[in-house]
Amino acid sequence: MSHPDGPAALLQREPAHRVSPRAKVMWTISEAIGGVIIAGLAFWLWTRDWIPAPWDTVLLVLAVVEAVVSIVVVPQWRFRVHRWEITPEAVYTQHGWLSQERRVAPIPRIQTVDTERGPLAQLLRLSTVTITTASAKGELRIAGLERADADRIVAELTTIAAADDGDGT
Repeated sequence: MSHPDGPAALLQREPAHRVSPRAKVMWTISEAIGGVIIAGLAFWLWTRDWIPAPWDTVLLVLAVVEAVVSIVVVPQWRFRVHRWEITPEAVYTQHGWLSQERRVAPIPRIQTVDTERGPLAQLLRLSTVTITTASAKGELRIAGLERADADRIVAELTTIAAADDGDGT
């Protein structure tokens, strides 16, 4: 689907595609690991009487609240925000939760396209596609993709970039 005003016109709307719903599970587990560690550390400090009352209890309550928000709210919010789209002209991504970012990378700027599958992503049959561009801003990442979608994106971008006369710079 071609955009007459070029890649910059994409920023006027959200990217068309969401990541896999299983990404919520991946993000929930990741946040739970961090939340349990922080809450556990706060509980350990609370039992040591190193921090004077009532600050020890305040620290414990804040750690538990942070863990609950991270586990319950963050994955749901990230799923609502994380989107991606590929057009013949550009790759368009949106990500974040508290701080959100939209990026458009013109196809001629693409240098490499990589797929990553960590242990948790492998268990959930998910992948992350990383698109390296000739940009000081760095790479674009689309996390939480179905494995088949990730493989299709890599093949599509490789085909589009190879057909382009640009050299990725």
